[in-house]
Amino acid sequence: MVTKISSGSSLYGVLAYNQIKVDDQKALVLFTNRMIEPQDGIYDMGIYMRSFEPYLLANIKTEKPVLHISINPDPKDKLSNDQLSEIAQDYMQKMGYGDQPFIVYKHEDIDREHIHIVSLRVDETGKSIKDSFEHRRSMAACRELEQKYGLFPATKKQRPDGVPLKQVRYEDGDIKHQIANVIRPVARDYHFQSLKEYKALLSFYNINVEEVRGEVKGKSYRGLVYSALNAQGEKVGNPFNASTFGKSVGIDALEKGMEKSAETIKQKGLKERSKQVIATVLKSHPDRISFEKELTKNGITVLFRENEQGRIYGATFIDHEQKVVFNGSRLGKEFSANVFNEQFSNDQNTNMSSQADLNLHPESELQTAQPENRSSSHGRTDETVELVGDLFSVFLPEHDGRTGDIRPEIRNRKKKKRKYGRQT
Repeated sequence: MVTKISSGSSLYGVLAYNQIKVDDQKALVLFTNRMIEPQDGIYDMGIYMRSFEPYLLANIKTEKPVLHISINPDPKDKLSNDQLSEIAQDYMQKMGYGDQPFIVYKHEDIDREHIHIVSLRVDETGKSIKDSFEHRRSMAACRELEQKYGLFPATKKQRPDGVPLKQVRYEDGDIKHQIANVIRPVARDYHFQSLKEYKALLSFYNINVEEVRGEVKGKSYRGLVYSALNAQGEKVGNPFNASTFGKSVGIDALEKGMEKSAETIKQKGLKERSKQVIATVLKSHPDRISFEKELTKNGITVLFRENEQGRIYGATFIDHEQKVVFNGSRLGKEFSANVFNEQFSNDQNTNMSSQADLNLHPESELQTAQPENRSSSHGRTDETVELVGDLFSVFLPEHDGRTGDIRPEIRNRKKKKRKYGRQT
């Protein structure tokens, strides 16, 4: 059994990620601890948020109070839902989170069943829960649980689900080893259907791949060449033939893998989750910067290709949660490069128009400026209002039309920040 522990600042993002899977019948809620009990017995996002709310409001120091854990038994372990619930409770107790509110989800969207736990790193007084030697303690807890429940022990080759690969850094040296550590697991674990998608995926890790063709002694050949990229996306150092890293990353093996990936994507409906998340995020975050940031919070990276004039002519989405890559047009016309180019061009034109208005009417900017130490009519200083705004921003989403308007009265408090706080 292996685990992955991560921290974050967006509670809503983590809950929404799991709730989408529940709504799509690819996950279910196994167990909840110290959560508000709904009268109708049906948990929803509103219940979840209100259960965690007091802890987040009490927190004033911890920057990333959200705890997200995945527990992955060996595929050979056949466990019932009750057993998975018991394992989750035992694990949280051993890690010091047994008295915290938490939700246990069972994910069934891949061949290997596993569980996710959402909780908080701060207690009800706002005090941070100690996380020293957390990785070591987690490994020890897993070994104890393997013995208690008769589970298959984790081998050294096993990796926790979703552990991020390291981007290649040319200045660190040993480029061959760095590239190998990325391309081998990527070729094995990710689903992509073209060399273009594979190339986009590797560029995220600062690696370039190119197809080469030629003829030697009258025989034609085709193969792949890998090289490192610097921060500007330029090739640096010596290139390496695919044969240097083994057959699994050669063009023949990759093309066979692409055919298999196409079948897997269709059979498991992997495209639908990505489409749903991207569409939801684009609706609530229509400008490019916030769109890209919010996608990242949901486990998706978007790579836009632009020409010298800044026109977007290509878009590729990497869903790290499902380990699948899509060119935008493959997801549908509404995700094509032209759509995003028009969307973000309009956004840019709007910003330029707004700036032009300020230039034409500079007095409007002066009218909205406020003294730094001005207090509101409610007796709260700017610092107080900003602190309240920061606290609520941890767990309040923008309305996405999917889970309903959650805690509208709290959202009104954020508006007071704009009314009374410092203007920029």
